[in-house]
Amino acid sequence: MAPPGAPPVRADTSDDASAAAAGNGKSRAAEDGSPPAPSRREGAGGTARPGLFSRLRRGLGRTSDNLVQGMGNLLLGRKEIDAELLEELESRLLQADVGVDATLEIIEHLTRRVSRRELTRPDALHGALQEELLALLKPCEQLLEVQGHRPCVILVVGVNGVGKTTTIGKLARRYQTEGRSVMLAAGDTFRAAAVEQLQVWGERNAVPVVAQHSGADSASVIFDALQAAQARGIDVLIADTAGRLHNKDNLMEELKKVVRVMAKLDPQAPHEIMLVLDAGTGQNALAQAAQFQQWVGVTGITLTKLDGTAKGGVIFAIAKKLHLPIRFIGVGETAEDLRPFQAEPFIEALFAGDDRTA
Repeated sequence: MAPPGAPPVRADTSDDASAAAAGNGKSRAAEDGSPPAPSRREGAGGTARPGLFSRLRRGLGRTSDNLVQGMGNLLLGRKEIDAELLEELESRLLQADVGVDATLEIIEHLTRRVSRRELTRPDALHGALQEELLALLKPCEQLLEVQGHRPCVILVVGVNGVGKTTTIGKLARRYQTEGRSVMLAAGDTFRAAAVEQLQVWGERNAVPVVAQHSGADSASVIFDALQAAQARGIDVLIADTAGRLHNKDNLMEELKKVVRVMAKLDPQAPHEIMLVLDAGTGQNALAQAAQFQQWVGVTGITLTKLDGTAKGGVIFAIAKKLHLPIRFIGVGETAEDLRPFQAEPFIEALFAGDDRTA
């Protein structure tokens, strides 16, 4: 029972929602993008499931094809690293959405190493490129720590369609698995489907969801959720927000209001403002991030849908331009496919399919 004065926590109890959760979980997940219901066979000894690295490699397959596949052909027959070879490599990086700034830095570093005779053989260029890409990503490898606050409040923001609500469900699953109590705030009050999606997911996984009617004030919903999480001793509160265009000032002002309202209950909240970016948007992700950073001060990035695009090279542009922690990457549909970002396994998986390293 909740302590006196705690705001009510609403969960979807309608017959339709219950039926969706109990009898139609798989089709429901396909329709609304919510994380699939946990399988009874997950983790069972006899279940053939790909390893973590295999799933990462598979999820990055299209980006790998675009960026590094065929590097052997590019180097084949070359006797030296000349300006022509470096220009071809520069074109390949730009076509893979690595971004102008990151590409120029990589080529500049490689050119300097060639001029100093530190890099002479064309076949060594392959490893040198991996080193340069790793150096770009390594500073962004910062795990999100949630144990310093109770509740730790994660405010999830981003434009429409990037996968915020689905990401929230996967995050909640992760923290549940770690033994932490989780509460969700259905702050995307503009979209009834988003509220219902969180409620159904919460019901499936015994996670309380604070929600109000469609069209309610988002700041009010999240305020109620934070008050309830504090009263109940919840470990992690994850708050959804409506997708908003980063170039619409009035919508961004509403987001600033959410942040201000939280501070009335906890001056340090939110403890993480997580910007969700869709890797498939390529360089447009940088414009989104710059605006959200200006308005609300983003503290971490989650890059989703890497498995569905060849534009995953944008992660290097993000690292170079934004200097923000990359908290998680999404490389598939399951909860396990939302992975804490680690630079070295990422680079290894990216190059694992190349014909020189397979």
